[in-house]
Amino acid sequence: MSSRYLSIATTPSVAAAQEQYGSAEQSAGIGALDGFYLACVSATGWPYVQYRGGPAGFLAMVDASMLGFADFRGNRQYITTGNVSANDRVSLFLMDYAHRRRLKIYGHMLAGRCRKWLVITGLRGT
Repeated sequence: MSSRYLSIATTPSVAAAQEQYGSAEQSAGIGALDGFYLACVSATGWPYVQYRGGPAGFLAMVDASMLGFADFRGNRQYITTGNVSANDRVSLFLMDYAHRRRLKIYGHMLAGRCRKWLVITGLRGT
């Protein structure tokens, strides 16, 4: 989603709730996850969601506004890679099923040519 969406959705009461309930601290458990859902949009406007998995630690905070993950090849259809080359906006849905927590993140995806490490920048989470 674009930052305009978040500027509309993040009202003063939403910001206060995020501060009270620790939205910013949710990133602490990201490195322990072994998978997440990644959504993008095709050039024709259709959404596409896939599950990305790997060993704990394959998804990591690079810095306060950048998230990276190792690219373990799946079915080699490259649908996400193709979609992101036309529209870099993505949404991630991270689930911690054991602790009944989830984190939704909007960002812009940069797919490296080496295909070993992919990066999501401009993170906004709820």
